[in-house]
Amino acid sequence: MSHADLLPADVPVQLIDPDGRVTASADALPSPEALLRAHEALVIGRRINDQAYALVRQGRLAVYPSSHGQEACEVAATLVLEQQDWLFPTYRDTVSIVSRGVDPVEVLVLLKGDWHSGYDPVATKVAPQATPLATQLLHAVGVAHAATLRGEDTVVMAMCGDGATSEGDFHEALNFAAVFKAPVVFFVQNNEFAISVPLARQSVAPSLAHKGVGYGVRGQRVDGNDVAALLSVLGAAVEAARSGEGPQLVEAHTYRMQAHTNADDATRYRTDDDVEAWRSRDPLLRSAAYLTAQGLLTDDRVAEMDEKAEQVAAAMRAGLMADVQPDPQELFQHVYAEPTPQLREQAAFLAEELSREDAV
Repeated sequence: MSHADLLPADVPVQLIDPDGRVTASADALPSPEALLRAHEALVIGRRINDQAYALVRQGRLAVYPSSHGQEACEVAATLVLEQQDWLFPTYRDTVSIVSRGVDPVEVLVLLKGDWHSGYDPVATKVAPQATPLATQLLHAVGVAHAATLRGEDTVVMAMCGDGATSEGDFHEALNFAAVFKAPVVFFVQNNEFAISVPLARQSVAPSLAHKGVGYGVRGQRVDGNDVAALLSVLGAAVEAARSGEGPQLVEAHTYRMQAHTNADDATRYRTDDDVEAWRSRDPLLRSAAYLTAQGLLTDDRVAEMDEKAEQVAAAMRAGLMADVQPDPQELFQHVYAEPTPQLREQAAFLAEELSREDAV
């Protein structure tokens, strides 16, 4: 691979513009079936984001980092993976995990305040959501390298935001992956803000995709609100990693339409006009405009997708509004494979205290 091959394009890849018009060769577009599947995932993803925000207001979730406006990135990241591949998400990637097939209730119990991730990472091939920035990237590289040593056909999709690229773990992960040619796709959702810090205060690189050059990792830029372009670029990156070409770095240019979380006051660092400028680039509207113009998205299909989304939202409400009686003895489970004498002693002490309370 030459040095020039590592450099991303000057302009992010775009196949469909915000008005739903094709901006590249029609042959470059994913199949109609793939685009319809992606659009359905977008509809469900938007409904998940809206429902989760409502559950926060009702006190059923402690916090929710919404990906409203970033759903095209969320769904494309998983739709390009095979069953044996792994997803390493961040705290904002609930929609991506659900698109991978995980029950949204199992995903969201973590944000409700449960002590575990809620789903089985091994069974789902989805790592637990990571709140610390970039720490999951090192774990992703480790899983990819281990799969290579075992001769497994596995690619790892390692997701992060623009803020994570300022962390040391990001650079360590890229370097290790490059040296050992680990089959990892580093997928950066550049949504313009690391909480309240704008991108211009994080990096003066020409783009975040350029950061791969220093490690010998090929970089690519893509319109993060164009689900067709995302499926194409991420799909090619996954295939390159799978075929032995080593790690790939993809930067998607998108925007966080809502606050960092419900606990954040975004008006302190950006204006309503800033947000309004991105409304016309909504990935859901763009996808719908294209599919409708092509005669692929009929009224019946829209109603069917909306109904599926409502069923997901209803299941979320039912599952997350159910009161759970915690078992204090779970404090001592899964700490060690074999409980230590101290843990047994503490568990017995707690059991005795609880029995006294029950007797009162």
